Amino acid sequence: MYLIKCRPALYAVNYKKEDYMSGNKTSFNFKDDKDFIKLSRQKSFVSIVLTILELFFYFGFISLIAFNKQFLSSMLTERITVGIPIAVGVIVMSWILTGIYVYWANNTYDVLVKKVKDKVEG
Repeated sequence: MYLIKCRPALYAVNYKKEDYMSGNKTSFNFKDDKDFIKLSRQKSFVSIVLTILELFFYFGFISLIAFNKQFLSSMLTERITVGIPIAVGVIVMSWILTGIYVYWANNTYDVLVKKVKDKVEG
C-alpha cells in the first residue's frame, strides 16, 4: 500500500499483489485527474458544511444554557422543561446529519472512489 498525500486528506492506493511483488509499480498522477479533484472537493465541501451545522446546533444549545437559563427552565408541561425537548432535538439532529452523510457517501462518494480506483488499478 502506498500513501499519497493530497491537500484535503491522505489517500491510500492499493496495487495488485502481483505488481507489488514483481516490482512493477504503476504511477498515477492524482493532481491532474478530474475525478480525483472532484472527489476531493466534494468530500471537503460536504464534511465542512455538515460540521458547521453540527457545531451551530451544539453551541447554540450550550449558549442557551449559559445565557438564557430562565427560558430553558420554564415548564413546557407539568413535568417537562423547555430544555429537555431542545436537548433531544440536538441529539436527533446529530443523527439526521450523520444519516445525510451516510446517504451521500453511499450514493455519490463511493461511485467517485470506484472511478478513481479503477483508473489507478488500470
